[in-house]
Amino acid sequence: MVKQGYKKTEIGVIPEDWEVKKINDISKPVRGGSPRPAGSPLFFNGNYIPWLTVASLTNISNSKIYVDNTESMLTELGSNYSRRLEKDTLIISNSGATLGVAKLLGIECCANDGIAALLDLKADNKFLVYYINSLTEYLRNNVATGNGQPNLNTDLIGNLSIPLPPLAEQEAIATALSDADAWIEHLEQLIAKKRLFKQGAMQELLTPPTEELVLSGVEAWEVKKLGEVGKTYGGLSGKTKVDFGKGNAHYIPFMNVMKNVVIDNSFFEKVNLKQGEIQNKVLKNDLLFNGSSETPEELGISSVILEDINNLYLNSFCFGFRLFDNNVNPLFLSYLFRSPYGRKIIFYLAQGATRYNLSKANFLELEISIPKSLSEQERIATILSDMGAELEALATQLGKARQIKQGMMQELLTGRVRLV
Repeated sequence: MVKQGYKKTEIGVIPEDWEVKKINDISKPVRGGSPRPAGSPLFFNGNYIPWLTVASLTNISNSKIYVDNTESMLTELGSNYSRRLEKDTLIISNSGATLGVAKLLGIECCANDGIAALLDLKADNKFLVYYINSLTEYLRNNVATGNGQPNLNTDLIGNLSIPLPPLAEQEAIATALSDADAWIEHLEQLIAKKRLFKQGAMQELLTPPTEELVLSGVEAWEVKKLGEVGKTYGGLSGKTKVDFGKGNAHYIPFMNVMKNVVIDNSFFEKVNLKQGEIQNKVLKNDLLFNGSSETPEELGISSVILEDINNLYLNSFCFGFRLFDNNVNPLFLSYLFRSPYGRKIIFYLAQGATRYNLSKANFLELEISIPKSLSEQERIATILSDMGAELEALATQLGKARQIKQGMMQELLTGRVRLV
């Protein structure tokens, strides 16, 4: 039963005053052109006109529908062997893994053959960008041809059927979705700014002060050998595949350590321990490190657990470090080992050729500089923790904003919710 005021069409139920059109009916799909041979200085790395590639189109946020920059430019001769496109032209990536992403040009440029464009468009260009982007997965999975490298040629694009509201409603829908995008982009930029600020704070707060700074009144730091303030223990051992995914105990997965300064208590997995089986438990305030990595830069990434969790263990690719010196703050250490200063120290301990390992014995011999006073360590840890909490809150807002926009697209682009 079709709701009053709506009609059933080949693309689903839409409002009665909407039309179904093929892209060919409302535009002229064309493909970009690439000068040959590729890389020739006669055509490329010039300064005549921007050179648009798929990377220029897809390496920007989903919330940004205008392409304002390109990575390179063509010579004047190169432009003669490409396709020149005007500002505000609707473009679509037509090949590869990023196929089916639509944007608008914020500049005049030449486009390569991985880009399709809709010329002489008789519809609101922003509305059509949003509609095509709502079909990206469908285009990749059902329309594009080719096994190794899917391709969306101009015939396939031209034969695509779309719902077309009256122009006023197209514009209203585009405005509503643009407003949602503006909020998403604001949050993305704010998060990027806050991350840079936090990185700068970590650099400043977690680097030992110079002698001049100490003389000027900055809190003094001291050198500690890790083996004198704590001890290491190993992760789960002697387990097989059948022991995981079930059982009466939990363990901290590898990625929980890698991704979090503080262990995420919602991200544990089950493991079966036999009665009387001896394994090392993870306790509150333990620091955790990955002991193996494909690159030295990702070795010895730190995390800390700040809550008591009963019957909790550690994955076999990581090791634990338990402090017995009460004058060392574990959260401060977790931040320290993720800072440029801490990463540099760990980097020199990396052993291996194709895979790098961190020896627990060498780790305990490591000397680090930390503030003499526990209160200064706690102050630094609190500052960085507050910054992290602010970033998490913004990330939650961003996730909700993206969900809201997705819901708006589903309702507005199908006519289930009318704005006019």
